[in-house]
Amino acid sequence: MNFDPQTLRFDDKGLIPAIAQDADNGDVLMMAWMNADAVARTLQSGRVTYWSRSRQAFWVKGESSGHVQELVEVRVDCDRDCLLVLVRQTGPACHTNRRSCFYTALRDGAEVEIMRPMAGPG
Repeated sequence: MNFDPQTLRFDDKGLIPAIAQDADNGDVLMMAWMNADAVARTLQSGRVTYWSRSRQAFWVKGESSGHVQELVEVRVDCDRDCLLVLVRQTGPACHTNRRSCFYTALRDGAEVEIMRPMAGPG
């Protein structure tokens, strides 16, 4: 069966949440939004492409930072309203220079940073 991005359930803005997960170790890296064109571009290029709501433009992960997400597989959830994007991540996934955007845990009523920024070049 051929995949048609139009069969996905996009929200009223034409977007669907996409969760990026490391294909090798299962770490959850980040969540961002895709529209139908971003899904199609990702599948065609093998480079994960999101839709930036703030810039109203396509965002190819790593295009400016070099922290590329190479597509391994896209999975569709049972309701067809969320994507799991399995990737091979180069460098940090988070704009804070951390491996994952999920670096804050809620523990005993407090927020605790559980991940430090990655070391920079040099």
